[in-house]
Amino acid sequence: MANNRHNTELSETPKKISGEQLRKALQIFTFVKPYRMHLIAGLVLLFFSSLVFMIFPYLSGEMVDIALGKSKYPITLKDVGFLLLFILVVQGFVSYFRVLLFATVSEKGIADVRRALYQKLISLPIVFFEKSRTGELVSRLTADVEKLYSAFSITLAEFMRQVIILISGIIFLAITTPMLALIMLATFPVIVVGAMVFGRYIRKLSKARQGELANSNIILNETMQNIHVVKAFTNEVYEHLRYSKAIFKTVDVSLKFARRRALFSVFIVTVLFGALFFIVWEAAFMVSNGTITPGQLISFVVYTAIIGAAIAGLGNFYTELLGAIGATERVREILDEVSEVQVNETTPPPAKRLEGNIEFDAVAFEYPTRTDVPILKKISFNVAAGQKVALVGPSGAGKSTIVQLLLKFYTMNSGEIRVDGININDMNTTAYRQNIAIVPQEVLLFGGTIRENILYGKPGASDEELQQAAIKANAWDFIQSFPEGLETVVGERGIKLSGGQRQRVAIARAILKNPSILLLDEATSSLDAESERVVQDALDKLMEGRTSIIIAHRLATVRNVDCIYVIDNGRIVESGTHDELSQLEDGIYKSLARLQFEMA
Repeated sequence: MANNRHNTELSETPKKISGEQLRKALQIFTFVKPYRMHLIAGLVLLFFSSLVFMIFPYLSGEMVDIALGKSKYPITLKDVGFLLLFILVVQGFVSYFRVLLFATVSEKGIADVRRALYQKLISLPIVFFEKSRTGELVSRLTADVEKLYSAFSITLAEFMRQVIILISGIIFLAITTPMLALIMLATFPVIVVGAMVFGRYIRKLSKARQGELANSNIILNETMQNIHVVKAFTNEVYEHLRYSKAIFKTVDVSLKFARRRALFSVFIVTVLFGALFFIVWEAAFMVSNGTITPGQLISFVVYTAIIGAAIAGLGNFYTELLGAIGATERVREILDEVSEVQVNETTPPPAKRLEGNIEFDAVAFEYPTRTDVPILKKISFNVAAGQKVALVGPSGAGKSTIVQLLLKFYTMNSGEIRVDGININDMNTTAYRQNIAIVPQEVLLFGGTIRENILYGKPGASDEELQQAAIKANAWDFIQSFPEGLETVVGERGIKLSGGQRQRVAIARAILKNPSILLLDEATSSLDAESERVVQDALDKLMEGRTSIIIAHRLATVRNVDCIYVIDNGRIVESGTHDELSQLEDGIYKSLARLQFEMA
């Protein structure tokens, strides 16, 4: 549970932006494509409003010249006032619609990014989630997408606005006061180079800060998910210290980040204002000898101040855009993962029903995250359609792995699994899994109502089908005992229901799905005797007429199955009925049975 343990594939970011990385980052604009007309219109209004804004410094200088009687135009101060009022009204309308257009692009575009990320995440194989951590994935879906939102809604528009202001301001100065413009432009390359150097360091620290923040979020997420374990082992102090350590690391990196930004600001302010005072000093001489008018001097000073502010703003927006590019890369990493199923907007049509003949043919397997530990060693067995078989054996023998391979959660290293004579790798994963239902040992329900949790097995089921499923699962009586009935909220992970009630809701969900193949993973091992009796009765109804594979530690629950396979160290070491296995001398099953039944 060390907080520095995280998925480097997701968290690492390149040290500098290459052309290829920039090209990939720009692919995020495919999410803006449906709203491109809004974006184009917003950019046009942005260009127009920026140019209109640049008229104000010119008019400011012109008013001074009119007041001194040195204007080149036959207009009065009153005329200029009316013109300014008209420009302000037009600017207000343009700015209003520009903001609305950019808001439409950013809100809808980022909503599409979030939907695409979530759609991709739920379509990825189990292996991806074993290699990643939940807190980090949540961070991708929140913090990184929020960076993109800021880039789309504010940063990108303001960056372009500053560029337009910078270019148009230089053009105005080059036309009106060319000599002063040359002096000012002499300082421009120094500021740009300095901004690039500082921006590189700031970007590195920004990424480090994001990484440390993700680590602290991971600890928070893990602690909340396992709060019962924390409480049971009285590790509140340990978890507090662990989280505090992560937060202190975040603070250290954040302060380094702040110091670099502060130095960057000092650099900009010192160079920029030093250049400004020098230029104003030169301009004062030009006014005194009649080279320029006082109004031109006023216009020049205002234009220069605006250009300086634009340069300073470009530095800040540049670093923010670099951060957004880093976030884009991490988002693209998830979007570029290979999905195991296709997730469409509509519920998939019912798949062809399988009979349920299962064949394991020399299946060998190692978990991708533990390739040095063989789990299954060329296991072979058959289950005829409608048969009930049990998998028993010590913990870690490979029983649950067999079920996970049958669900296509993993790809086997060698061998084949065939259902109805067809290799399951050749079947559409969604259509195949529609024929399978699982009732696990630890049932995790969604935080909605009982109705919603049962309907998860068949979202389009009628109320009558739902009620019949609940009755067969021996769940209807306790559901009716609640004041809200089926609308009872079960709480996060089903915490408001007892273990037996959660199991029966899960069984009702499986009954509603009406699968060809049923997988029971120690479905009654954590229940008390009374709950086990009720749940076992419901399971017996559920298994009728279906191919059923039962993982059981309590051998009393599998006495009547058609065949029992004893798994040990990744191999089938014994097989037969309860009576047959009980007759084997020195058999593993006989030893387990004798131990359990004597203790009972």
